[in-house]
Amino acid sequence: MTNKFRGSAKERRALSTYVKLSRAAIRVEVNINGHLSNHGLTISQFGVLEALFHLGPMFQNQLAEKILKSTGNMTLVIDNLCKRGLVERVRDEADRRYYQIHLTDEGQELIETIFPHHVKGVVEAFSVLSADEQTQLAKLCRKLGLASSS
Repeated sequence: MTNKFRGSAKERRALSTYVKLSRAAIRVEVNINGHLSNHGLTISQFGVLEALFHLGPMFQNQLAEKILKSTGNMTLVIDNLCKRGLVERVRDEADRRYYQIHLTDEGQELIETIFPHHVKGVVEAFSVLSADEQTQLAKLCRKLGLASSS
């Protein structure tokens, strides 16, 4: 597809890079996360389960920050995971206004089942890049992400 934008070379280069990055990210995400629907999970639900699995119980706002979702969206995600019995809200002893989100035994079992397959998919998706290219891409993405958050 040709770009009909007639901006400066700097603008065309940035737009072209953005489009390529966006398309690649979407394709990789779909490829890696396609298996989640087999388990009745959305990407956000999987992100919550994975964060709790690796980091332990967290408050809802911490989870939202960790998986880059709004706190409003996180309420719905956690509600749906609670309905399935995969997580539970536990009132914080120090400040009873807050709830920590914990994996249930069923949630723990599900994420332990899914995660190895997920890792295999990630490794497969990135196998088109050499180890050095993966390291360089990770550094560039981090640099871009940090610059965008300030």
